[in-house]
Amino acid sequence: MENVQTIKQRFGIIGNNPKLNRAIEKAIQVAPTDISVLVTGESGVGKEAIPKIIHSLSHRKHGKYIAVNCGAIPEGTIDSELFGHEKGAFTGATQTRSGYFEVADGGTIFLDEVGELPLPTQVRLLRVLENGEFLKVGSSTIQKTNVRIVAATNVNMAEAIQKGKFREDLYYRLSTVEINLPPLRERNEDIHLLFRKFAADFAQKYKMPTIRLTDDALQLLLKYHWGGNIRQLRNVAEQISVLEQHREINSATLRGYLPDLGNNLPAVVGASKIESDFSTEREILYKVLFDLQRDVNDLKKLTLELLKSGNAESVQKEHSGLINKIYKPNDRVFEELMDVVEDTSDDETDRIEVIEVPVQNNYNGNGDKYHFAEEIEEEETLSLKDKELELIKKALEKNQGRRKAAAEELGLSERTLYRKIKQYNL
Repeated sequence: MENVQTIKQRFGIIGNNPKLNRAIEKAIQVAPTDISVLVTGESGVGKEAIPKIIHSLSHRKHGKYIAVNCGAIPEGTIDSELFGHEKGAFTGATQTRSGYFEVADGGTIFLDEVGELPLPTQVRLLRVLENGEFLKVGSSTIQKTNVRIVAATNVNMAEAIQKGKFREDLYYRLSTVEINLPPLRERNEDIHLLFRKFAADFAQKYKMPTIRLTDDALQLLLKYHWGGNIRQLRNVAEQISVLEQHREINSATLRGYLPDLGNNLPAVVGASKIESDFSTEREILYKVLFDLQRDVNDLKKLTLELLKSGNAESVQKEHSGLINKIYKPNDRVFEELMDVVEDTSDDETDRIEVIEVPVQNNYNGNGDKYHFAEEIEEEETLSLKDKELELIKKALEKNQGRRKAAAEELGLSERTLYRKIKQYNL
């Protein structure tokens, strides 16, 4: 059996972190068996290396090795890709097609991002794991396959199971052995080794001198969070190798290639904290809704009083507290209400007669019972809108278009008059 150091040299794995070494040891130990393996870890940590190690050290090493990115295949076609389809199974299926499980018979399939599989496909995959059987899309004939499945995911599987996005029974079949790869921020001693390796590779690729880091740049490199892990480190090394004229890189230069440098410290937020914040927000939302409902009920009460009495001035005096509660001072709607109050109180000829028809009982927010007015008739044929428009026109003509003078004559604020001018396109 090959040792860890030999495997790292063979597959180009850089680093001496104990967690990394343990992951490679587990891959070496499990390789000769047919046990299903689940590789876990954040995106960019290099999970794709583990299934290659397992396949190359297994008795299937002469069989096919197929890597499938489950997250990159559309939900409507993934069953066809994995299990194949019969001719005419769906629109566009012009001929019978073999799926990956049929093609890789006797070999290994690596299912990357297995947590992205849709639930119907998870059921089909479970059947393959249990007895090696599958059905092509559009076929009723059971086929057998003998494949080794190695899966990988960066999803929190416990959380996905709890939310109903991943089958618990499939998880336990896939994770007979679970191999976890640590994130780069937990491999601090390996960061500089990896950067130097990438810098040397890109110098050779682009036929340029190798870049070197100053001491302050190295400290910055080691302190950075590396949310994208090895993939991000590799990209940074490539960018600097191509773009920088000077081959000695200081911290100021490196900082330009590290996004969000000031906001890369990891934040640990517990589930209880998240739930607590959500509960607080929900309580605030409920309070706002209840206050809104109470204000609407108060507004209904005020409107009914205004309609019943026909005397806006008395309603204003009687319910001044309610009006101030609903409408804040200098509120645009408050101004409009006061304009209506002034207009209706000054004009005694524009009266309305309210005929109340008893309807089903209604209750306002304070528990008081009242009836809705069902029919309102006007004695004059001229509407309030037309009368208001006529008065505004007369006032403007009389004052030769001077809004301030016209507003004073109408008993309105200049702002209210300006709004009404815009409203009536005068």
